[in-house]
Amino acid sequence: MTQVAQSGGSAAGLASAVAVKPRMRRRFNYQSVIGTMPMIATAVGVFIICIIFSIIWSFTNSKLFPNFNFIGLDQYVRLWRTDRWIISVQNVFVFGILSIGLGMVVGYLLAVFMDQRIKGEDLFRSIFLYPFAMSLVVTGLVWQWMFDPNLGIQEAVRQLGWTGFEFAPLVKSETALYGVVLGGLWNGVGVTMAIMLAGLRGVDAEIWKAAKIDGIPTWKTYLFIVLPMMRGAIATSFILQCTGVVRVFDIVIAMTQGGPGVSTQMPAIYVIQHITDRVNVGQGMAAATMMLVPVMALIGLQYFLQWRSNRKAGRA
Repeated sequence: MTQVAQSGGSAAGLASAVAVKPRMRRRFNYQSVIGTMPMIATAVGVFIICIIFSIIWSFTNSKLFPNFNFIGLDQYVRLWRTDRWIISVQNVFVFGILSIGLGMVVGYLLAVFMDQRIKGEDLFRSIFLYPFAMSLVVTGLVWQWMFDPNLGIQEAVRQLGWTGFEFAPLVKSETALYGVVLGGLWNGVGVTMAIMLAGLRGVDAEIWKAAKIDGIPTWKTYLFIVLPMMRGAIATSFILQCTGVVRVFDIVIAMTQGGPGVSTQMPAIYVIQHITDRVNVGQGMAAATMMLVPVMALIGLQYFLQWRSNRKAGRA
């Protein structure tokens, strides 16, 4: 009893001492702030300030050099009355649908393949991710050579005896855009695979055991049970691919220069051409501002989904 009383008294004393002890303040880490100052200055100076001025100049009649002679929405009216811009939007829409759709499907299939715990998994993962490490210009040049009717796949197959074989999508305006899609898919599908694979490896093992006990085929488990549980990985892959589609430029310039004709013209090419070759900064900034709209919409969608998931987690 005495020991219990003493222990109780000591516990109470300890609790009171802890309560009386003043809370220690966190020391402000000046080193981390100083270390991140270049990144903060770059983000503010290059992104925020440049975006603000780009939007402002889109309402002016700037030509060779930016000015502040405001003309209202005239640049935007002219933009949406220009056939080249309309074709650029249509091309990037088709390119986006095909690139995102094929990228998500092929990336998930590659992730499922890698999820089988195959031998040499690290080697295969490096092979699939290697194209993403290459410059888009290099990727575009490689695929341009592969699609060249005198140097690439077509000529190689004809050398084997199939003299009537034709495969030169970049030569014809009807198929040039699909050739660019193939080059872009080869370059970016590895990242989608890696994200999807991380999502697959994050699924609870009990899900697989329950599916096997219920006799559900493996392909149905991957398609109807596991895939809906990978919302985070799917959303991340989708947003990354969407932002890549909006600003697609390098690979198109390397492969087709926007041709034949305007069959592979993209909004980013329209912007660069008007700022440099056509010496019309106001029109280029209006086009750049229109390109910013879908990016901001995607960022808003991402924050909304994150807010909704946090709200659901808080309710739970």
